[in-house]
Parts: sequence; structure tokens; C-alpha cells
Amino acid sequence: MWNVLLSFSGLLALIQLLFLPFFPESPPFLLLQKGDKAGCLKAMKELWGEGNYHTEFDDLMKEKAVTKGTKIMNVLEVLKEPSVYPQLSTMLLLLLSLQFCGLSATASLQESIIPYVSLGVAISELVSIIFCSSIIDRFGRRILLWGGYLLMALILVLLETSLLLSDQFLWMRYCSVVLIFLFLIAYGIGP
Repeated sequence: MWNVLLSFSGLLALIQLLFLPFFPESPPFLLLQKGDKAGCLKAMKELWGEGNYHTEFDDLMKEKAVTKGTKIMNVLEVLKEPSVYPQLSTMLLLLLSLQFCGLSATASLQESIIPYVSLGVAISELVSIIFCSSIIDRFGRRILLWGGYLLMALILVLLETSLLLSDQFLWMRYCSVVLIFLFLIAYGIGP
């Protein structure tokens, strides 16, 4: 029943993908990252209804003024910062715990290859985290969610097809492994 389980997560991703265009961007993102004051006020009205949001807008303007001189750090600079070590260790613990979820068993591979698949899963998750943290400021969360969910939906369709054909073509099992890696990267970049 792996195919049903994988299809269920794809269905949820598709539902979220369909409703995503109807949500406005985050007001702090619009003001602090993009510098769009009018868009920020419009998003506040869309999210909270009609009203006077000058207090919240002023707070965001103060935050923008405070962070104006703050340097935005890249991934390597963040990793060198000792204050992020507790969060980093928590993230690594979560990534390592995914190794026990059985994701590598979906491809029906030989037992001798599964440790390498598990290692590939961990590397895929690490790549997606580094890649996402590098591009999130450039594109914003909305585009990453859109792209992530679209890729996840496409990959799940291809994964389902490869699992159905894996009994006829042995090489399709390896395609399933590659698709699992790509799914994890798309998940890390998007949702």
C-alpha cells in the first residue's frame, strides 16, 4: 500500500498548491525584503480586513530602520555563528531521525544497497536545506512553496509510475531511488 500512502501526500500537496495563489504575501516580507510599502498595506487589509493598521505598519518601519544596518549573512557565516548551534543540532537530529522512517524501503532494493540509499536521503535533505536557505531571501516563501509543491506533485506521479513498473524493469527501482531523493529536495525547498 506504499503507492496509496505516497499518493495521499501528493493529494494534500495538490490541494495546497491550488489554494496558494489566493493568499497574499506576508506584510513583513513585502516591506522588509522588497521595500513595497503600498503592497504591505494592501496585504494587511487582505489578511486582517478593513481597519487602521498604521500602528503595525509603524512597527514594521521601525524594524526596517533597525535592521537597515544589519548585514544579511550567507549560509557559511550562519554556520560559523555559535548562537545557532542549538538550532543546528536540533535540525540535524530531525534529519537523522528520518533515516528510520522506511522511505528507502519503497524502492524494493537489495538489502546491501539500502544503507547507501539512506545516506543519499540524508545528503538530499542537507542539499535542500542549504539550497533553500540560500535562495529564500531572493525569491520569497510563496515562490518556493509553489515550486516545491509543483515539483513534489510531478515527482510523486513519476514515483508512482516507476513503482508500478519496477516488477517489469529492474532498473526502474533505481529510478525510484533517484525520485525519492528529488522528492526530498523539492520538499526541503518548498514546504
